[in-house]
Amino acid sequence: MTETAQLKQTPSAWRHCGQQLQMWRQDAGGSCQALGEAAGYTEGTIRAMEVGRRRPTARLLAVADDLYGARGKLKALEKFLVPDPFPPRAAEFMEREAHAIAHQSYEPIRVPGLLQTERYVRALFATHCPPIDDETVEHRVAARIERGLMLARRPTAYFSFVIEESTLRRPVGSPDVMREQCEHLLAVGALRNVDIQVMPTSQGLHPGNDGPIVLLESPDHEHHVFEEGQSVSHLTGEPETVSKLTQRLGMIRMQALGPEESAEVIKREAEAW
Repeated sequence: MTETAQLKQTPSAWRHCGQQLQMWRQDAGGSCQALGEAAGYTEGTIRAMEVGRRRPTARLLAVADDLYGARGKLKALEKFLVPDPFPPRAAEFMEREAHAIAHQSYEPIRVPGLLQTERYVRALFATHCPPIDDETVEHRVAARIERGLMLARRPTAYFSFVIEESTLRRPVGSPDVMREQCEHLLAVGALRNVDIQVMPTSQGLHPGNDGPIVLLESPDHEHHVFEEGQSVSHLTGEPETVSKLTQRLGMIRMQALGPEESAEVIKREAEAW
């Protein structure tokens, strides 16, 4: 992704606050390196905040306000910088997901976001690289938990998940966190509009080895697929892509254990933790 594309996805408030910060720094004859040392950030991070690639933090604004004698003008910008509940690149997907009548997915590495407990989410953010500031973590944890409530709030929408057996055994946080997460999967899987399937490790290679897939169906019966990688994501309604990944997800579901067998596996793993 080019720098221009990144900036287009960044909230305008970030760019505005970053520009104000840069103007105060330059007027005072300060350098990014000196500001970074005073606030505890690298020079590169300061530059990223000034051009809007990263959200300027409350700490940086407070340090810069004192350093450059802004008399509260930089600190006042903090109210415009409430962290986004989701990464900007996933915003359109979240909007479509909120109104979908069917949500089917395969996740190879971790428990899908809609099924995660709060402690599991926090353990994931604790290992995020590069680290995320505490304020953003709190907003995103709250948003992810709120997002998961749609499973019960929308009983006429259908949700289907396929997760790898190894996901149930991969430690995320403490054993208590994993036990609670497995128990949550059992509770959610008991809902009449939710199916959770486990892909057994014994299955070996299967059509899901290329990565996660989410298939959404809108109230107007339009279909979109969402694919996500390390730093990019792709949402499309292009018929050929939708058809290809719908077939692939269908094969994944066929090769996974059924919901009842899967519940037994999840129960066994919960007891093992």
